[in-house]
Amino acid sequence: MGKQPPELPGDVALRRAVIETARAMSREGLSPGRSGNVSARVPGGMLITPSGLAYDGLGEADIVFVGEGGETLPGSLRPSSEWHLHHAIYAARPEIAAIVHCHSMDATALACAGKPIPAFHYMVTAGGGSDIRLAPYATFGTPELAAAVVAALDGRKAALLAHHGQVACGKDLAAAADLARDVETLAGQYLRTLQIGGGPLLSDDDMQRVLDQFRGYGQQ
Repeated sequence: MGKQPPELPGDVALRRAVIETARAMSREGLSPGRSGNVSARVPGGMLITPSGLAYDGLGEADIVFVGEGGETLPGSLRPSSEWHLHHAIYAARPEIAAIVHCHSMDATALACAGKPIPAFHYMVTAGGGSDIRLAPYATFGTPELAAAVVAALDGRKAALLAHHGQVACGKDLAAAADLARDVETLAGQYLRTLQIGGGPLLSDDDMQRVLDQFRGYGQQ
């Protein structure tokens, strides 16, 4: 641990941002203990949290570079067991520059019950479409899981992973982390509607109008 050697890909600020995003994810309860992982795209590959280490003890040099061919640098730590998932998303979605994968409580509860998040609330569009899909189950850390998640993310920025958790993507680490928080909030709200018998859903036209509104929302 300690100061990043100059030959490591990715600047120090981005490596620190990966660490801080992972620590915030853990601190806020989005991912208990050492679960979950965070990555950021860099030229030639990605930077990702290492496998099995507590986020509080990470230094900049502990963040692992994984190249576009899946290679790591000699002497580096092992990347997160979910590096295939991150790698596949970046390969399929060039507009995505950061990914947060976590086991947040309510999103994971829905994922374990086999329930995607439908158009129960207009803010579901934060995930990029009219629902937040559920990727079918595959063993963690496998190319099969990565392929299932890429399919669930088609036209979307977030997805649930059956019997596992959630993944959120963005133009940068802040956007990806914010979306993970939004997905967890929506999951909690949807669980509560199910507890009182559920309710009507918004139509595809309703959701498309919201998506159109959001294109011009905020400070452009």
